[in-house]
Amino acid sequence: MTRASLNKQPHEVASMFDHVAERYDLTNAVLSLGQDRAWRKAVAQAVDARPAQKILDLAAGTATSSLPFARTGAYVVPCDFSQGMLKVGKERHSWLPFTAGDATRLPFRDDVFDAVTISFGLRNVQDTDAALRELYRVTRPGGRVVICEFSHPTWAPFRTVYTEYLMRALPPVARAVSSNPDAYVYLAESIRDWPDQAALAGRLGGAGWSRVAWRNLTGGVVTLHRGFKAG
Repeated sequence: MTRASLNKQPHEVASMFDHVAERYDLTNAVLSLGQDRAWRKAVAQAVDARPAQKILDLAAGTATSSLPFARTGAYVVPCDFSQGMLKVGKERHSWLPFTAGDATRLPFRDDVFDAVTISFGLRNVQDTDAALRELYRVTRPGGRVVICEFSHPTWAPFRTVYTEYLMRALPPVARAVSSNPDAYVYLAESIRDWPDQAALAGRLGGAGWSRVAWRNLTGGVVTLHRGFKAG
C-alpha cells in the first residue's frame, strides 16, 4: 500500500505514512514553499506551553512539531500510529517519549494533559468526531486544544489558484522529492475534501469543546482552531 483512499482505512493511512517517513519533513518544506516553519511557530504560540505542563502532540510524526513545546520546559508526548514515523523520530530525538496510539482510542487516562494539539493529522483520521472526543477526554478541566489543519482559502480567486496547485502542481513536485509521491495525490484529494473553518468549529463544539475560535494563516490555506475544556 503506497497511498490511502478517502475512506481513510487506518491500516492504509499508517502504511502510507510508513513509506514517506524518511523524507517526510523535507517534502513538507518543499511542497509548502517553506511556509511549514511559520505554521509550526503559530501553533507553538497558540498552545503556549509552559514549564512542567503536559502536552500531547498527536499525529506528531517524527516529532518536528513537538520540539518547540519541549524547548519551553513542558513535558511533551509525541504520539502517532505510524510505526515508520515513530522509528525515524526516535532515531533523531531519542530523548522524547514517543508513543504509539490511534487518535480514536488514545492510550492515556482521562484528564491528563494541560494542552493537546494535532497538526495536519486530523484530516487523516477516519472518524474525526471520535478523535475530537478522545482529545477532550484526555485533557484536564481548564485545558486547551489547538488544531492546525489545511483549510479553505478565504479569497475566491486565490482559492481557485490554490486548488489548481493542489491537483496539478503538487503531484509532480512530490515525484521529485518524495519517496512515495502517490501519497501526495491522496494529500491533495483529502485537502479538497476537508470541511471549511466554520464546519470544523461546529464539530469541535459537538465534541464538548467550548470557546471555540479559529484564525486563518496564509489566507486560509491553513487554519488554527482552538477550544477549551470547561473547568
